[in-house]
Amino acid sequence: MLERIKFNRNKIIAIAILVFVLVTIRAFEDWLFYDPFALYFRNDYLSLGFPKFDMLSLFLSMGLRFALNSFLSLAIIYCLFKDWGLTKFAAVLYAFFFVVLITAFFVLVLFTDQYNNFIVFYVRRFLIQPLLLLLFIPAILYQKRMK
Repeated sequence: MLERIKFNRNKIIAIAILVFVLVTIRAFEDWLFYDPFALYFRNDYLSLGFPKFDMLSLFLSMGLRFALNSFLSLAIIYCLFKDWGLTKFAAVLYAFFFVVLITAFFVLVLFTDQYNNFIVFYVRRFLIQPLLLLLFIPAILYQKRMK
């Protein structure tokens, strides 16, 4: 019994540290990452055109941020479920969603007008925030419960 409590305590501490790092990334996002869309979406973006941006810098910055969030999210998934197969599957899903989302983001920004900016807002949100983690954990729990 004491071993189980110790194991769960260590698991909770590890997850808390990983979540704290995710929060820290969010707290220092303006300093850590190039993102001209951050200020754009804080203002009245529904009536403004897209801001000017350096495409390579924005791609690399969003890619780095997605990679950091994905790595931490995968670590959380592993800490929760202790299943390498499941973690590898989640990693494949993260890679797939990155390709789809980053392509959609740049297609929308480069080839559409500002009237689609609410779609750009949500696609960008999935790229820069660990929202997929919030979707994967309940899905994994449901899948494990059904087995």
